Amino acid sequence: MAIDTAIQERMNIVIVGHVDHGKSTLLGRLYADTGTLPEGKIEKIQAICRQQGKEFEYAFLFDAFLEEQQQGITIDTARTFFTWGDRQYIIIDAPGHKEFLKNMVSGAARAEAALLIIDALEGVRDQSKRHGLLLSMLGVKQVTVVVNKMDLVNYREDTFQAIEKEYREFLTQLNVVPQYIIPASAKQGINITQVSPETPWYTGPSVLDSLAHFHLETAESEQALRFPLQDVYKFDARRILVGRLTAGKLKIGDRLVFSPTNKSASVQSIEAFNVDPPPTQAMAGQSVGITLDEQIFVERGHIATHEETRPLVSTQIRANLFWLGNQPLEIGRTYTLRLATREAPCEIAAIHRIVDANNLDDRHTQSMVQRNEVADITLRTKSPLAFDLYANFETTGRFVLVDNYDVAGGGIITELVADEQEDFRTEARERDSAWVKGDVGAEDRSLHYGHRAAVVLLTGPDITAKSFLARKLETVLVAEGRHAYLLAAENLHRGLDADLHDLKPEEMVRRFGEVVRLLTDTGSLVITTTNAFPQATKGIVKTVQTLANPIPVITVHMAKNQDGPQPDRDLIFAGPEDFEVCTHQILETLKKKGILAEPQGSQAAVQFSI
Repeated sequence: MAIDTAIQERMNIVIVGHVDHGKSTLLGRLYADTGTLPEGKIEKIQAICRQQGKEFEYAFLFDAFLEEQQQGITIDTARTFFTWGDRQYIIIDAPGHKEFLKNMVSGAARAEAALLIIDALEGVRDQSKRHGLLLSMLGVKQVTVVVNKMDLVNYREDTFQAIEKEYREFLTQLNVVPQYIIPASAKQGINITQVSPETPWYTGPSVLDSLAHFHLETAESEQALRFPLQDVYKFDARRILVGRLTAGKLKIGDRLVFSPTNKSASVQSIEAFNVDPPPTQAMAGQSVGITLDEQIFVERGHIATHEETRPLVSTQIRANLFWLGNQPLEIGRTYTLRLATREAPCEIAAIHRIVDANNLDDRHTQSMVQRNEVADITLRTKSPLAFDLYANFETTGRFVLVDNYDVAGGGIITELVADEQEDFRTEARERDSAWVKGDVGAEDRSLHYGHRAAVVLLTGPDITAKSFLARKLETVLVAEGRHAYLLAAENLHRGLDADLHDLKPEEMVRRFGEVVRLLTDTGSLVITTTNAFPQATKGIVKTVQTLANPIPVITVHMAKNQDGPQPDRDLIFAGPEDFEVCTHQILETLKKKGILAEPQGSQAAVQFSI
């Protein structure tokens, strides 16, 4: 059947339920009774049934695979298209039994609403509850429940009401309020496309009419801009930022903010392959490249948005996770998080709730998540992550976890968890959005100095000669013609912090970070230590990284010896060290990270990444 070209809306609906509760039969009847099946479809299936000696069933219209018909169950997510009124429905028929639960999850993850089927004769089963739980944890909040096979209980009102009461109470615990709970018989066509006299006590809509009450999410092109960067290409003197717009629109002249670094610039051009003339705007679903009016440091995984609708940023998120890994998910173990185009190391900071997807039992052990379990968890990333809540943006609100190169789990983000840097991060974002810039940009300074701005932060016990190494590093850099400066926090205490008579550590660190930010804005290489701070070094490092963002912070840890666990730093020197060698290693690290070019006066060209 041809699709009406006037159709404006599309909606994804997943249909789920216990095996044999009649999902495919309901869909077959729905399609047949509305005349929306392709011509000859019913006759073809009827002929197959006669050939196999079977009684025709509407379920066979959708159980297209021979293996499925032999087993009598649906084992994969089948997508069909259904047109009614001014809307096109994309129906995702998901499997209902636990062996194929993964496919059910993948189907539900694409849905905006759900039809959930319950057998009136069998009542609410464990899997009926399981499906309700998974829909809730995957963010599907619009649900219509169909109590099918009412003909097998003689359309008794008390049977229906008992099922309705039990299941409504269960869904309420999941914060899901079903729009309708409908008594029906898919086999007999009762209450499928229109309300039937067999249930005179029922005053709600038919299954077909209930679909019109599902509200459509805002069209992706009408949402706020989300442009995750796939890569940065260099052609001639141009740097082209490429990716796919997952939401919103952009046009030439738009001011963009790149999260989590908070760098901003305006769109100078929009590039598209084999398009003449070049486009002046782009919208959700298109893959494009853009150039900016100034050279700022951005990279794969950054998310470009308009300033007034920036994504959330934190190092901690709360999420609902479905785990499919062969090994259990464990607290403290490192995994790779993939969100849009970003990959980031992460660990499980907390497991709040674990539900066994096979029996819906809550487990009391909160240290690991087993295969096929659903968990409410908090994830912690090493560096700030830009993201959205799944309820607001699908692509930037869902993620997968990789364990040993295999995708082992997936989930949706439900909440931002404020970390200890949240106040500093908010302050930095507000400051950067209103930053008054001169006519000399970061690229101009880097080309002049032969290096990008950066911070070298030395940590470790006071007795490890951090200050000596810091002074030596500054001497070598300046001798090479670099714009380097040794920032001693003790000097700030005697001047900028002189008013802090009651010694407020957090404010001391904040002011220190802002001074670092000012110095790096001049294009300097700032060298400093944590000697003068009374609070934990880990917090100082994170604060400086937050306030200096997006300026790279190279952390160098000097330990007394090699015994004991070492912190996560770019370089670690343990025990007595040759400071000449240490300095050389720091310089090499700066070069590897694209911060230093060849020293001035050398024959090599000054080249490094911006």
